[in-house]
Amino acid sequence: MTQPSSIDYQIMWNRLIAVVEEQATTLIRTAFSTSVREAGDLSAGLFDQAGRMIAQAVTGTPGHVNAMAESVTHFAAQIGPQNTFEGDVFITNDPWLGTGHLHDITVVTPVFRKGTHIGYFACTAHVVDIGGRGFGPDGQEVFEEGLLIPITKFAERGEVQSLLIELVRANVRTPDQTVGDMYSLAACNEAGERRLQAMMDEFRIDDLEGLSAFIIDTSRAATHAAIAEVPDGRYQQTMQVDGYDVPVHMEVTLDVAGDRLRADFAGTSGPSRFGVNVPEVYTRAYACYGLKCAIAPQVPNNTGSLEPFEITAPEGCILAAKRPAPVSTRHVLGHLVPDVVLGALHKALPGVVPAEGASSLWNIQISARASDPESGLPNREILMFNSGGTGARPAVDGLSATAFPSGVSTMSVEATEHVGPITVWRKDLRAGSGGAGAQRGGLGQVIEIEARDGYDFHFNAMFDRVENPARGREGGGAGAPGAVALTDGTALQSKGRQKVANGQRLRLSLPGGGGYGDPRQRPRAAVAEDIASGFISVAEAREAYGYTDEDE
Repeated sequence: MTQPSSIDYQIMWNRLIAVVEEQATTLIRTAFSTSVREAGDLSAGLFDQAGRMIAQAVTGTPGHVNAMAESVTHFAAQIGPQNTFEGDVFITNDPWLGTGHLHDITVVTPVFRKGTHIGYFACTAHVVDIGGRGFGPDGQEVFEEGLLIPITKFAERGEVQSLLIELVRANVRTPDQTVGDMYSLAACNEAGERRLQAMMDEFRIDDLEGLSAFIIDTSRAATHAAIAEVPDGRYQQTMQVDGYDVPVHMEVTLDVAGDRLRADFAGTSGPSRFGVNVPEVYTRAYACYGLKCAIAPQVPNNTGSLEPFEITAPEGCILAAKRPAPVSTRHVLGHLVPDVVLGALHKALPGVVPAEGASSLWNIQISARASDPESGLPNREILMFNSGGTGARPAVDGLSATAFPSGVSTMSVEATEHVGPITVWRKDLRAGSGGAGAQRGGLGQVIEIEARDGYDFHFNAMFDRVENPARGREGGGAGAPGAVALTDGTALQSKGRQKVANGQRLRLSLPGGGGYGDPRQRPRAAVAEDIASGFISVAEAREAYGYTDEDE
């Protein structure tokens, strides 16, 4: 056929989004882990022959997608074209070459057309168990945190490598589930390839070079144009967060000059001896996401739209951890990166970005064990994703119990109880937790969990915003800090492995988002509606908003 026009390429671009979305949907439908099936903790995308991301599925998380945008180039370089064959499937969970910790498995499948290698499909999913200490922050080296699979072949010329499967099964607590997820990842890429081949047949093209160049060049130019609208200057922001045993100081400097933007995390705390360290690939992923949300939200996400954001961190700081640092819960600090980045951007673009939010997911990994070891009751591993409130936006209240920036869905109580011997007795919005403001911060939630008869459980706490709540913006109040305790009032730690015996009930009080603007400027009708909805009490309304008897 003749050379496609820009309109042809635009139509193909739109079709690619549908292709990779079906790729992601296949993973959700076939995955074994509840974190994938219920929460959508995954990513899926198409890459060109050089490993550049062309399109990503809407379903998925920024930490996976944006980190995977870098990781495919590592696969291409390490395996090389001379060892890439039709029917191959590549795999790794290396935190520094993948998406930041061992629990994320990335699978890459080279795409061939008429015998010629033209690109890659790639996907990532979080598996519930990868061995070691389990999903938690207590490890002091990555070697303790589980099984590391280097970049290797899951399948070669269509034949699955049996030794790899045996090694994985021998090193994890949930062998059927973990290996099943590996197969699901491979199936996900295969579904994407089928749709891509059909699309290429329809448009009568045999390679992705022209389409890739169009997508990446167009997105790059649009992002540079959006950055050029940001006033030139240097903008700084600091933020203190809980860390594990000591607080962590996060600091960023944004330098904007014309259509270039650089974010540098110099001044950030050094590494932790516990697993809250963040590989720089994950820091870049969430820093880019925060900046892109505010500056160029309409530009589709691909290599071209990510390249204009230059993200750096001093090697070895807690946001650029060096191997073999423990990184199991790198999401705890990684999810807070957008808050500090957006705080700096607020000084350049007032009235655009939200207040700080709970931000970091309150994931909880539960290991249910028989109270009587002789009972024969099976062990179970249970993973829950939970979210606090988001920060209020300049013109709209924050969202309650919503995952930003991760974007994952809340896992249903029914699905969680189905996979393990626990009962979730309570899961409701936490009244009074949203920061006061002209726009109120989103509410956190309260969750109560108890082991069923015959079981105790240990849980890995990996929670933040307990000592350092989300700050408001432009006069808005802070959100409520989080809390971890038993229902009898016994306080527990916000990080680390702890036991809840049979008959005891764990209570998680998730933090709220910060408010935006002077609380006294909140419309009286909105305050009255919050009271009627049970979001705040009358006493809280009087104290925070100046609510009076005349307002009732």
